[in-house]
Amino acid sequence: MSCYFVRGKGWRYDFTLNGTRQTRAGFETKTKARQAEAERREEILNPKEDPAMETETDMVFLDLVNLRLDHVKAYNSESHYGTYTYVAKRWTGIWEKVPCSQITTAMVQKHLLKRRQISDYTANKDLRYLRAIFRFGIGKRFITNDPTEGLAFFPVEKRSSMCRPPRISTK
Repeated sequence: MSCYFVRGKGWRYDFTLNGTRQTRAGFETKTKARQAEAERREEILNPKEDPAMETETDMVFLDLVNLRLDHVKAYNSESHYGTYTYVAKRWTGIWEKVPCSQITTAMVQKHLLKRRQISDYTANKDLRYLRAIFRFGIGKRFITNDPTEGLAFFPVEKRSSMCRPPRISTK
């Protein structure tokens, strides 16, 4: 134990444990410095698990959607935010209070098959946005599962650029 006095600053402890230097100053007596050093060693050797420090690894779908919308509003264009809001209203009508861990691939697939009745493009757009929400949640460590993983896009006939009429320049 290395406790020593520094003029104008009081008693101080200074030690190295696990390759890290630990120091603290400002104690009135040598006894208080030694007690603080012993407590610090105990904290390092036997860390306490604080229940408040544990991160929650699941949340309600509505909360995840709101967090993603906040992110999109801050980092993307207004039109992109408007599109996200539009599609998110549809999803929250279905899964609003469902915990994200209980949303299964089958539930997402059922939703996409309903959207496919409109068009394949619409279903693929929903899949892209849903996938972005779940991957956002995983990246921020809000959730642990991605029910869109393994889902493939529906085949879409792409239009050839030759089918479009030529652009006429006004210059």
